[in-house]
Amino acid sequence: MAKNKEFDYAGALAELEALAKKVEDPATALSEIDACIERSNELISRCREYLRERRSTIDSLQ
Repeated sequence: MAKNKEFDYAGALAELEALAKKVEDPATALSEIDACIERSNELISRCREYLRERRSTIDSLQ
């Protein structure tokens, strides 16, 4: 998919790390944790899609 050429994998990983820290912070409200989990799921899905496409590209070069 063309949209993944614009996908910032490193940026997504950094955002996932920030979200994990926020969830682990006792001061984070439950409603914020829900939003963090939802965003994390979106990012994980996009990362997996990106990696599958990269693997497919590499496999086609072999």
